[in-house]
Amino acid sequence: QVQLVESGGGLVQAGGPLRLSCAVSGLTFSSYAMGWFRQAPGKERELVAGLGWSGGSTTYADSVKGRFTISSDNAKKTMYLQMNSLKPEDTAVYYCAARVGLSYVYWGQGTQVTVSS
Repeated sequence: QVQLVESGGGLVQAGGPLRLSCAVSGLTFSSYAMGWFRQAPGKERELVAGLGWSGGSTTYADSVKGRFTISSDNAKKTMYLQMNSLKPEDTAVYYCAARVGLSYVYWGQGTQVTVSS
């Protein structure tokens, strides 16, 4: 049974940092490309950052480049999203996901991030 469990969300002031974690079980972590998504109220879910299998290549949405960093620890089977210089527009539910082929098929339950101005 595949499980992705996010943690680390919360309330933070604008300009502050926050680190999200995604603990993965039930799959060979290093063999999957992974990603962090977010969904704000009334908006579509968007890919924030992507990580190639075995922690290879990284991609970022333009809105977070230079502020967010995606990484992973294969030994801990955990993916991270370090978020710095947070803005109120970063407020959303953040999800981690694992990709099979071209589609993200395994999802976590989400963690709320709220950035106050």
